[in-house]
Amino acid sequence: MKLLPLDKLGAREISDGVINFGLFLPWVSANNGNQLKVKIIHEQDQFLQFIQPVEFSLNYAIDPEYGDYWSATVNIKNHPKPHPKSAWGTPGKYVYRYCLFNPNRGEIDWIIDPFAREFGIGKLSAITLGYQDHQWSENELVWKTPALQDLVMYELMINEFGGDIAGTIERLDYLADLGINCLEIMPVSNVGMTVDWGFLPIGNFGVDERFGNRKNLQELIDAAHQRNIAVILDVVYGHTSEHFPYSYIYRQLGYYENPFMGAFAKDYFGESTDFNRQFTQDFFFTVNYYWLDRYHVDGFRYDCVPNYWDGATGKGYANLTYQTYQTVKQKQSAGGHWQKFFHNGEINLIQCAEQLEEPKGILEKTYSNCTWQNSTLDAAKGVASGNRFSLTELGFQFGLEGYPTEEVRNGDRISKTALQYIENHDHSRFVCNFGTIFRDNELLQEGNRDLWYKVQPYLIGMFTAKGIPLLWQGQELGENYYLPYAGFGRVMLFRPVRWDYFYDPIGQSVISLVRNLIHLRNQHPEFRNGEHFFYNNYDRYQSKNVLLFSRYDSKSFSLVALNFGNSDQTVPFWFPISGDYQEQLHGVNNLTNVPSEQEYWLTIPSNYGRIWTVKKSL
Repeated sequence: MKLLPLDKLGAREISDGVINFGLFLPWVSANNGNQLKVKIIHEQDQFLQFIQPVEFSLNYAIDPEYGDYWSATVNIKNHPKPHPKSAWGTPGKYVYRYCLFNPNRGEIDWIIDPFAREFGIGKLSAITLGYQDHQWSENELVWKTPALQDLVMYELMINEFGGDIAGTIERLDYLADLGINCLEIMPVSNVGMTVDWGFLPIGNFGVDERFGNRKNLQELIDAAHQRNIAVILDVVYGHTSEHFPYSYIYRQLGYYENPFMGAFAKDYFGESTDFNRQFTQDFFFTVNYYWLDRYHVDGFRYDCVPNYWDGATGKGYANLTYQTYQTVKQKQSAGGHWQKFFHNGEINLIQCAEQLEEPKGILEKTYSNCTWQNSTLDAAKGVASGNRFSLTELGFQFGLEGYPTEEVRNGDRISKTALQYIENHDHSRFVCNFGTIFRDNELLQEGNRDLWYKVQPYLIGMFTAKGIPLLWQGQELGENYYLPYAGFGRVMLFRPVRWDYFYDPIGQSVISLVRNLIHLRNQHPEFRNGEHFFYNNYDRYQSKNVLLFSRYDSKSFSLVALNFGNSDQTVPFWFPISGDYQEQLHGVNNLTNVPSEQEYWLTIPSNYGRIWTVKKSL
């Protein structure tokens, strides 16, 4: 994979008011009668009926590496205004689009710039005259991306969480106080709709205008790092919207083949990208590098990996994560913000796969160091539905049974783990499994928050389990949105975090528990990187809706006892270590003079749990 020459692509202000436009359009040649124009208008003029965009023709050339190349240089300030009342020539944002004339197909308008760094409303690219990048704080020279085992992730969508980037920055102190040290931000890339999850991108090199601009996102990442919070972006490389230019143009031209799009692996969602094409490989590799270099992100959550998964030695996902890792590795002596990835002999670049079909395999076969997996969530749903046999599966999933903890590939030693969650953007809030309140329409129904207490043992298990705990925005407040299984109602309905939940009794109870659990995880290393043992005895435990597992290292032993039923349970246990055990959730159910390897009876309250810890004698 190679980096595309971004210094000649997209819209760039090369001097005061002078903009250069550049675009690779493989297989679209001026020699075949094609003509390409760019239509530009000041953002303040775009909705005024008497002011139309100004058109400029692009010149054609052949790039030795990528072929057909179109470019133009436009002097905004020296060009006459299109109308006396126009804002043309003044500072600010200018929106633009490309228009192609083909002798066989006529005019093909509304082509977005695939290399745009800014965007306007809908399918419009943009550039701001006089734009200056964010001036990074000195903290970027000392900030370190947290080690994999220390991560506590928080998934959010910017406009639902904070309204926009500025509002999200205002909430960073809250997240840091909660104990979060990694944000997983849903796609910020440009889409055509105003209310949209962002998984059908049409522009990959910038921030969608509904959230803010590129400088705003740099400010967010800088501010997060100052609060010891890493930031990874949810990126979509396996499929696009039908309006993505390298899909849209060739479809409009009636081409049978496409130099960028096409069947490659699976064809889930949207139109698939073809990683058999070198141009496609280089495009997304360049996108990765751009976000790492210009935005200082700490890594990526790769959406829908099956769409570009062709094996461990393939051209798709495995190659992209390998090339990205090696590029970061080569930056070890570069200094600057790149130093954040190198600590204690590890390269802490976060590459998280959404490979739900083969989560264990993706860790074994690629440079991904973590992965989403739905097995814990599925087992938890089974338990919530009353299936006690699902408790056994949940016990194994809390221990990430069968997942690698480290792999050596090509001489690179990489730590490995999986995420643990019971909620994320793809699913209804977990409380919905216990009961919903119907409000005239399926899209408006909600989980019954009065049943919030039933979620408690699942949260306790998630934060004490092996792997990286993940909260979905507002989960710690007892959010109760319902999400339909399929349809546009999933992705095109606005579900903002209801911050008023923070103040009600339910919200206060949930957030108190979550804060306690995160603090416990941070203070006790055995929960972050210790061993896990599941006490799998159906008659003794699971038949009573009880689940027991331990986390331990060379210094501490902790027993986690969870009760998913509606009545208190008393069960026997044989502690391997004698001593005084401190109860971690409330500190009022301590166990003193516990003998080792002798039957000891434990009482676990309904829909809750206990965590007992003893220090080992050295």
